[in-house]
Parts: sequence; structure tokens; C-alpha cells
Amino acid sequence: MPELPEVHTTVEGIKKTVVGKTITDVWTDYNSPSHQGSDNIKNPRYFSVFRKKVIGAKISDASRKAKNILIHLSNNHTILIHMKMTGHIMYGRYTNTKTKPAGWEREVWVPNENQDSPLWDPFNKYIHFALVFSDKTQLVLSDVRKFAKVLVLDTNELDTSPHLSDIGPNPLDIPTTYFIKQILLRPRTPIKQVLMDQHILAGIGNIYSDEALFRASIHPTRTPQTLTAKESKELLQALKHTLKKGIAFGGDSESDYRNIEGKRGEFQEKHSVYRKKGQRCGKKGCNGTIERTVIGGRSAHFCNTHQR
Repeated sequence: MPELPEVHTTVEGIKKTVVGKTITDVWTDYNSPSHQGSDNIKNPRYFSVFRKKVIGAKISDASRKAKNILIHLSNNHTILIHMKMTGHIMYGRYTNTKTKPAGWEREVWVPNENQDSPLWDPFNKYIHFALVFSDKTQLVLSDVRKFAKVLVLDTNELDTSPHLSDIGPNPLDIPTTYFIKQILLRPRTPIKQVLMDQHILAGIGNIYSDEALFRASIHPTRTPQTLTAKESKELLQALKHTLKKGIAFGGDSESDYRNIEGKRGEFQEKHSVYRKKGQRCGKKGCNGTIERTVIGGRSAHFCNTHQR
């Protein structure tokens, strides 16, 4: 799932490409019976309302809250997109075509680019949502597993929306004292789980929690109540360093994530521990081995020697 650096990178891409553009049409093939009555575009009735609220509006800005992308419109509405497990947003010029695979017709968005364009990356072809602009460009959402969430909110009600109101602070912005207060809300829970709890801290997932705990030399099964003030301070420093590094390298494309241009990020090439089970620890002076365990239903990678 895209985490804080990937969402940040996407938001910056949106700012560079579509701010000032006017929405002239909206398309989706999301349509799930299980979402009838829900407030997202997978409910056809909701999508009709969504279209009326966004068509004709101009993109005025974009921002991020936790793992949510917020696209602010000139008419006091905001489009919220959560990319979930496999979603990513791209910008370009596309043609909407109809195909009949296995005897049934469906619409496919094809890039109007040379075949060597990153938009032709196989991970970029699962487009299920598109904003069409007056200059005939599109902002599209590729989502192979169709888990992403798209809806529209009144901009002045964002803070009270149930989609955003119960989210923890941005770990890049908080001081050590606040960080300690937050993690101690779950004093007996493994720190790996605590870091990924979006009610405690916003935007951290599997990759960056593993990498930060490795850097801070803290075992993922430790609990907040066992951490000294020094260890907590070092953990926050490690989190900030790791997240900023993820942003600097354009996010992590170990899985599906691609940026606004359809390109891979590079942070997966900088992993110290994530998905390195069985490899020698790369920390200077450490002779440990990377191990993997499951904590709270999620994988955790750690060094069996220097993480204590």
C-alpha cells in the first residue's frame, strides 16, 4: 500500500500538472453491488452526485492527510482519493477505447504516447477512474485490485468528515514529547503495530516502519512502555529520516506504485531490512541476519542481533 512518501510524491505531481485545469468530464467503471448506499464512486447513484459536484470546477490545489490525497476544487469541494493496496495516479493524454475481451465489452484508456513512455508500464493499464480536463488531458487512477476509494467532500467540512477526523498527527511535524504521548496510547502493543496505527500516527505502513525500527535498533515486538525516553527520541528521528529519504527517492515501487508520470520510485533500492529475509545485516559492525515474523497479521523484518 502506498505510504506517506508515495502519497506525498503523488500530491506534488498533481500540483505540478493539473492545478488551474477545468474538469469537463468524469469517468469510472467502478461498480460494485457491495457498495450500494455507500458514499464513494463504486456506488452508481453516488457517482451521479459526484459528477454533478466536480464537472465544471477548476483544480485549485492538492494536499495530503495521512494516506489520503485531497484535490481541492474552485467550487468549495474536495475530491478525496485513497489509493489503498494497489492504486496510483497518473497524468497524460489518453484515448478511451472499447474492447471485447472474452466476449464482453469494456472501456479501456490507452496512452497517446510512444510505446517507450512509462505510461505503457504494465502496472499502469488498470485504469478505473479518470478526470478529463478542458485541454483533453486526463488524471487517471490505475488500480489492479480495485480497492481504491474516491469521493467528494465539502472543503470546509474536511476536518469533521468521518473519512478524516480520526487520523493521528503527521510524524514529520511532531516533537518528541508529542510522539511519546501518542505511542503510549497503546502501551502494551508491539511498536511495529503502533507505528502503523493511523489513529496514532498518519501515513506509516509496513515498509517504513520496518526501515525506521532497523535504523533505531529497536525490535518490532518491543512495546512503547518498555522504550526509554532516549530510545523514543531516536525512533522518531529514525522515522523522520526514513520518510524524508523515501520522499527524496520518489517513493517505493517494490510493488505497484508509480508516480504521476507512470515511473517507478527508487526507495526499494535503498531498503536495509524490508523483504531481505535471510540476508546479512548491512549495519556497520553487526554480524546479524535479517529475519521475518508476523505481528498483528502483518510481516515484520528485523535484524536478529542489533535490534533489541
